[in-house]
Amino acid sequence: MNTYAKRLIRYFEGHSYRPYRCPAGHWTIGYGHKIRPHESFSVLTDQEIEDLLNQDLNERQRHLAALIQVPLTKYEEGALLSFIFNVGAGAFQRSTLRMKVNRKEHGEVLHEFRKWIWAGGKKKPGLITRRMAEAQCYLGNSFLENRNQ
Repeated sequence: MNTYAKRLIRYFEGHSYRPYRCPAGHWTIGYGHKIRPHESFSVLTDQEIEDLLNQDLNERQRHLAALIQVPLTKYEEGALLSFIFNVGAGAFQRSTLRMKVNRKEHGEVLHEFRKWIWAGGKKKPGLITRRMAEAQCYLGNSFLENRNQ
């Protein structure tokens, strides 16, 4: 399990023990786990929240492996997993970001992260910060390195 992805996701998603509607209108619980039609939750424990995060990251890992054909460092992988967790595998699959990664155009990848800061037609400060953190992680730096996340 990629610890850099987990740190980014924990930090930016926050967590909830109870289901809530996210800004996009989806029922969500834990660290941004989108509740599927066949799932039902009331109140989760810390361990259940962690288990859901691990399941979600394993799923994102499979998506990443299917979409990226070049070797990645643990930092690059962590940044991309956090990104996919946030925007979805479909959006990543269609993105120029994915194309740049597969072409090993690493300098241009950083610019591509910065394009994904919009929601509802508006720049979102939280997404600006998240994309900066993901871009820094991609480069091998992490402002979350010394945090207990």
